[in-house]
Amino acid sequence: MSESSCYHCGQPIPDDVDLSVKIGNETRAMCCFGCQAVAQSIVDNGLQDYYRSRDALPESPREAMPAILEQLALYDHVDFQKSFVKDLGENEREASLLLEGITCSACIWLNEQHVGKLPGVTAIDINYATRRARVRWDESRVKLSDILGAIAAIGYRAYPYDAAKNEEISRKERREALWRLWVAGFGMMQVMMYAFPVYIADGDMTADIESLMRWASLLLTLPVIFYSSAPFFRNAWRDLKLRRVGMDVPVALGVGAAFAASCWATLMQSGEVYFDSVAMFVFFLLGGRYLEMTARQKALSVTEALAKLLPAFAQKMPDFPGDRSTEQRVVADLRPGDYVLVRAGDIVPADGRVIEGISCANESLLTGESRPVAKSPGDLVTGGSINAESPLVIQVEQVGEGTRLSAIINLMERAATEKPRIVEMADRIASYFVAALLAVAVLVAVGWYFVDPSKALWITVSVLVVTCPCALSLATPIALTVAAGALAKDGLLVTRGHAIETLARATHFVFDKTGTLTTGRMHLVDVGVFGSLGKDQCLAISAALEQSSEHPVATALRYAAGASLPVAVDVVSEPGLGIEAVVEGRRYRIGRPAYALALSHAELPDAAAAWLESGDTVVVLGDAGGCLATFRIGDEVRPESAALVRELRAAGKQVVLLTGDAPAVAKRVAAALGIEDVRAGVTPQGKHDCVTALQAAGALVAMVGDGVNDAPVLAQAQVSVAMGGGAQLARTQSDFVLLSENLDHLRHGLRRAGKTLQVIRQNLWWSFAYNFVALPLAIAGYVTPWLAGIGMSASSLLVVLNSLRIQRVEKD
Repeated sequence: MSESSCYHCGQPIPDDVDLSVKIGNETRAMCCFGCQAVAQSIVDNGLQDYYRSRDALPESPREAMPAILEQLALYDHVDFQKSFVKDLGENEREASLLLEGITCSACIWLNEQHVGKLPGVTAIDINYATRRARVRWDESRVKLSDILGAIAAIGYRAYPYDAAKNEEISRKERREALWRLWVAGFGMMQVMMYAFPVYIADGDMTADIESLMRWASLLLTLPVIFYSSAPFFRNAWRDLKLRRVGMDVPVALGVGAAFAASCWATLMQSGEVYFDSVAMFVFFLLGGRYLEMTARQKALSVTEALAKLLPAFAQKMPDFPGDRSTEQRVVADLRPGDYVLVRAGDIVPADGRVIEGISCANESLLTGESRPVAKSPGDLVTGGSINAESPLVIQVEQVGEGTRLSAIINLMERAATEKPRIVEMADRIASYFVAALLAVAVLVAVGWYFVDPSKALWITVSVLVVTCPCALSLATPIALTVAAGALAKDGLLVTRGHAIETLARATHFVFDKTGTLTTGRMHLVDVGVFGSLGKDQCLAISAALEQSSEHPVATALRYAAGASLPVAVDVVSEPGLGIEAVVEGRRYRIGRPAYALALSHAELPDAAAAWLESGDTVVVLGDAGGCLATFRIGDEVRPESAALVRELRAAGKQVVLLTGDAPAVAKRVAAALGIEDVRAGVTPQGKHDCVTALQAAGALVAMVGDGVNDAPVLAQAQVSVAMGGGAQLARTQSDFVLLSENLDHLRHGLRRAGKTLQVIRQNLWWSFAYNFVALPLAIAGYVTPWLAGIGMSASSLLVVLNSLRIQRVEKD
């Protein structure tokens, strides 16, 4: 065969294709990735003699799927890829895909192994619960259409992910599953009508009537086998062709063997028939899978709702502010700088800033915060939030991938496609279990053939069915999916696959101070009065002097003083020192101690001087008579911090405060929150070294801090939580993002993570216990095929229902 034709199928090799497989000692040319994959599989399994002994060429995948491949070529167009393909580098690309036809974890493994071996594919991760795949490839070595074609070649379909397409496929799956379930249920009832008289007759029925009953049962079972059971046989055949064993192989063998034996007994007019058991088993199995599917789709509702938040259209104001007229535009066409009108009740179409109007926004689905957030000119608004009260004019600042909502969705996709170690372990165990199950079934069949041949078939079928490890493969991914959706609803975004499990097992919780346990905003901590004026008077005068200042200290003083302030005149501001002004005919100064006391040349009182060592900001109010008051300004502790620390300590966790602030400030915050282990004045490298030391001592560290400023130490910790504010979100590498910045949501998330780990353990224990109990009973002949169907379906359904309990966590 010439090198211009494919060594595997004999078809001509396209000019732009350079693919090969080493067969024996020679490198052979291939025409497409499909032939390359098949040929490599033949070589890997030591079957090279096939090429020497074959007397005909196989059909080329390029010839078998011309229409599909022609359609897939459209996905290589740059314009078409804009909506779902990310450019990661010179030639590196990443796409989020939706897979159709996934029925079990073995399907996931098959696709990952098959696509992962394509030249140029650098990574592929598929989430069982969501059916979503994240594929990364080198554009110079492989095209997206080749990847989609490779998936199609093994019996699956892949589409660019979008919420509408996902919903369409989900509806299609539910509709098909419901029809198959209805046919199986109807067939089961009809077959039982003919089987029941035979059972109660107990041998007294004449041979011709019994034969008629059997033929009627056979005809009524045909739709159950060829329609309702079709997915089992199709998936099993695909797995066997690829020399792999999936979950549907034992099911298909059991159903097929029972039906074939029943047909033979009907034709021969002797032996037992199992048409009723087959129909009943298929009905119960399909019923269990349908309930599992609906529960899984319900668990994903929060995640999918985020993807559908943005509206399709926006009211653009092209000539604002000169002309206030609007025109309807597609949201995808908006650009930074555009002005849009958002009416009351409408969804904000993009990230932007309020230019005109006063209202409040409902951001509950984005942040988990149920209370509306006030919005006025100058405030930022997030795309996907709902304008609750009155119209707003907004200037667009971020669109498309740059929006906060897009960053949230991308982080959730990253988490959904990453597999924790516990999931990979369960998948490996399940794959080995299926292979072992088939070996056990063969031994059972042989053993019962010699003990009681009349029972050998139905006992073997029961063994194949009752111990299929579907529950084992579902135990972990469904629980993690439910937990991730529930946490996102509460404002705690999961961005890594391992995060939930690791957070639940963490032994040490290390907190940054500024912006984490505290708000990062200045507030009045204490007031010292030393003159003839009272505390409230001193506050009012100080706020009046600071009335026009935008400094954080001035803001804290005005907030503490309230709304009713005296009028300050002859205001003189000295940058870096303070402010001098006249209030009610009396001259005052506020600012640094030396500056404020220069009017009187007095000394700072000893009680006030001690505050200078605290690390907080200290400002002095003075007049010609001396020091009137001192104000201690510090970072405000979040009101929910104390409850979080208290709950962690009650759970036996070690809490550490790790900050770069002065020791006095850190100790004051730690004392207020009940934290004993305080490490202050620490540099970013020092924080990294501190966490490393804790890990070396055996600690499993959870770090909570600023997503950008604390990036090195967040990356070092086994699990990390970043406070999720604005533009930082897209850059964070943390495992969780606290979107609401409300530590109560983190406290509730810790409870949910603990419950998730508990549910996963329950699911795994149940899966193992069920199989270890069911297998001996089935081998001993105590489990009939229809009862095996109920047991297998019920075990999977129990795992799903148990996982849904994660959505209900007690809050206070």
